[in-house]
Amino acid sequence: MPASALFSPFTLRGTTFAHRVWMAPMCQYSALPDGPDAGAPTDWHVQHYGSRAAGGAALVIVEATAVVPEGRISPFDLGIWDDGQVPAHRRVVDLLHAQGVPAGIQLAHAGRKASTDAPWHGGGPVGPDAGGWPVVGPSAVPFADGHPTPAALTTEQVADVVEAFAAAARRAVTAGYDVVEVHAAHGYLLHQFCSPDSNVRDDVYGGSFEHRTRLVREVTSAVRAAVPDAMPVLVRVSATDWVEPAGWTADDTVRLARDLAPLGADMVHVSTGGNLPRVRIPVEPGYQVPFAARVRAEAGVPTVAVGAITDPAQAERVIADGSADAVALARPLLVDPFWPRRAALALGVEVPLPPQYERARELL
Repeated sequence: MPASALFSPFTLRGTTFAHRVWMAPMCQYSALPDGPDAGAPTDWHVQHYGSRAAGGAALVIVEATAVVPEGRISPFDLGIWDDGQVPAHRRVVDLLHAQGVPAGIQLAHAGRKASTDAPWHGGGPVGPDAGGWPVVGPSAVPFADGHPTPAALTTEQVADVVEAFAAAARRAVTAGYDVVEVHAAHGYLLHQFCSPDSNVRDDVYGGSFEHRTRLVREVTSAVRAAVPDAMPVLVRVSATDWVEPAGWTADDTVRLARDLAPLGADMVHVSTGGNLPRVRIPVEPGYQVPFAARVRAEAGVPTVAVGAITDPAQAERVIADGSADAVALARPLLVDPFWPRRAALALGVEVPLPPQYERARELL
């Protein structure tokens, strides 16, 4: 059979991935909001992630998982802010490992975009009377009309955020995860610090590029120090706020990637947008791939391309032409857990099936 770049192995530090089709983090908004099991993975998460491992993804990255309770996007988000949540995460990891698939986790803090409802309930802000909480951010600048004004974090509180990410990374190691990803994209806290639209501070965490990116650099360094040397650390970024030349730009992203690599970031997962409402984004097939290609070429770091990658031939081109080192699928895997195995067959690659499903091979 012909060789496929997409279905060739890839190694980061001590982890080898069977191929380059990975599962992107996607919030499920299905954790308990309070009580002793708040934030812990449930049976829904176990079956959800286990199904995608059985479907052939070479890395499954568990959704944005809050490093502190107030860092949740919604009351129903996963968390890893407490040792008591670790056993439930271990259930997910063990099932992925049973399918021979490395397990990743995305560590996150939502900042000013926290305390919102589940999307199917409108996704709007929720107050303390509905299970919400006061939100924080780099500056007292709300995300949008109708959203609360965040309390600007003090420098001492910023240091607490750094330690929360490090502690969460240590718990991820205890839970058995193979990869950790720092969420610095989509308008959440680390992205909020990077962008001049959401960060108007005048201290060491605001103003210049160096100051605005200090937090993501400190978090990356702290997470790298908290995990074994053999464990890959990824950083998810939004390559542009889509308001160039203002806001956070692609030039900024390349510069940030260069800065993060020597701090222990092994790979940059390149998305866009999320920090500003009502921004026009030219969504089309593979619209974010050029940003991943630019980071890979100009910063010299491996990248993951994500966003509107839905066709096997399209995904193959992303890897074959050097735009990225892996592709991450989100919505396609929600509706078709077996997309990776179908894609392999479409590209002429023979892939094994779980023996329980072998009798249905002809239906792939």
